[in-house]
Amino acid sequence: MSDVKLVVVGAAGRMGQSLIRAISEVDGAALSAAVERPGSQHLGEDSGVVAGLAANGIAITDDPLPAFAAADGVLDFTMPAASVEFAALAAQARIVHVIGTTGCSEDDEAKFDAAGRHARIIKSGNYSLGVNLLAVLVKQAAQALAASDYDIEVLEMHHRHKVDAPSGTALLLGEAAAEGRGIKLGEKSVMVREGQTGAREDGTIGFATLRGGSVVGEHSVLLAGEGETITLSHSALDRQVFSRGAVKAALWGHSQKPGRYDMIDVLGLSN
Repeated sequence: MSDVKLVVVGAAGRMGQSLIRAISEVDGAALSAAVERPGSQHLGEDSGVVAGLAANGIAITDDPLPAFAAADGVLDFTMPAASVEFAALAAQARIVHVIGTTGCSEDDEAKFDAAGRHARIIKSGNYSLGVNLLAVLVKQAAQALAASDYDIEVLEMHHRHKVDAPSGTALLLGEAAAEGRGIKLGEKSVMVREGQTGAREDGTIGFATLRGGSVVGEHSVLLAGEGETITLSHSALDRQVFSRGAVKAALWGHSQKPGRYDMIDVLGLSN
């Protein structure tokens, strides 16, 4: 069986380099192209060398069209506007599009859904096995513990360069808690507290965001009741855990029908 051919977009960025390394580590995957934005200083450079590997003969390009047409899938941890464009191209090529981009709007999500009519769209706030197992546990805990007795807070910390808040993983965990409670996160989330806020409203899900240093990613979900607090947490020590998960998601998606999926589907944890 031949390797699944994958394109990395945003190839010269930190996650792009990590994805290129992950493809070289995962059996059954092969890098077929590396794409960067027009004007990037890395255009024409060898993608392997940029990623800290030996030269692989695949030069970084700014033209995704031929890259997508010759590939089985694309790995995308870029920006919302770029990811929407890449989803449309993936739909045209009828390939897998693994999206790790965060900070997407409802309109962006609708466009990803539309692309899923022809592409296999896999989108998750986090591609690590541990975080997705954590999300399942959060959902179960939120379902088991009454909102009137236990308050839910999501705490996250990332490196100083992260541009969106809360993180995609924090929102993933918040969605899991909301699903367990049978509520909509958008109607019950509290993202900011400042000044005289008054007492905490029952049933809300709070978020706290920390940024600093080189922290890869730390997330905790606190279920705080009278006399006890339950803490479910995950710490990422290496960015490669996300990249390897994304590559494995692409391999899984290659054999699926067109549609919209997430990492819970990939891991078989949806039931």
